[in-house]
Amino acid sequence: MAPASDDRKARKALASDADEVVLDLEDAVTPENKDSARAAAGELVTEHGAGRAVSLRINAIGTPWAAADLAACAQMPGLTSVVLPKADSPTDLQEADRRLGGSAVRLQALLETPRGIRDAAEICAATDRLDAVLIGYADLGAALGRTPGLPMQTWHVIQDQVLLAARAAGVDVIDGPHLTIADDEAFRAAKRWVRDLGFDGTWVIHPAQLAMAIEIFTPDAAAIEDARRVLETLHAAASAGAGAAELDGRMLDEALAVAARKTLAKAGLDG
Repeated sequence: MAPASDDRKARKALASDADEVVLDLEDAVTPENKDSARAAAGELVTEHGAGRAVSLRINAIGTPWAAADLAACAQMPGLTSVVLPKADSPTDLQEADRRLGGSAVRLQALLETPRGIRDAAEICAATDRLDAVLIGYADLGAALGRTPGLPMQTWHVIQDQVLLAARAAGVDVIDGPHLTIADDEAFRAAKRWVRDLGFDGTWVIHPAQLAMAIEIFTPDAAAIEDARRVLETLHAAASAGAGAAELDGRMLDEALAVAARKTLAKAGLDG
């Protein structure tokens, strides 16, 4: 993620290896610069959107800038999605959906309020335009009165609640940015934790963290080979009329086939 108001940082992000670049119109932009940042974002999306995924984090529904943000996004060639911050209820998503009209722009919801977490299931099911939900730890932690810097495992209940809501609705679940900028062991442990829980990816807010985030969420060669062997073994069993099979001491069935296909999909391979 990079501020749309800072051309140097935005272009550096757009030239990176990130799967998606989110240009920020919200927290990183001061009120007096909202209009100019929106215009700058439109120029960057038009310039880069045809060649990579570019999304905009707009200002929250109910702020003075949300309507203009959404109107601009609906007319922005190449924009992948709108990230809606402080998504508090299904009506916030439905309002954004309505304002995006007939455009192809998708939605992502940033859950960072107690109400948003409580109503995660309803938010995830609010509109077919929704592709992903994310957890925003900074605002959520402040609202909860939680001490900063606690281990990622202290968020487990909330992470599982959001994960379950997303999976039930068929949308991706993305981890919010770590609240430091270093590629240190705390960052790596936090991202391995959410990966192992089942999250699909993560945001980062500093280029120093990008390569490690990609490495953590991209299946390695051993995982890819195992996924292929699982699918090949099950295919051979099915051809022989069996619904299950054994591989390396494991009983294989359709549940493991689903997991194997997801592994290959994350690696950009056919399953």
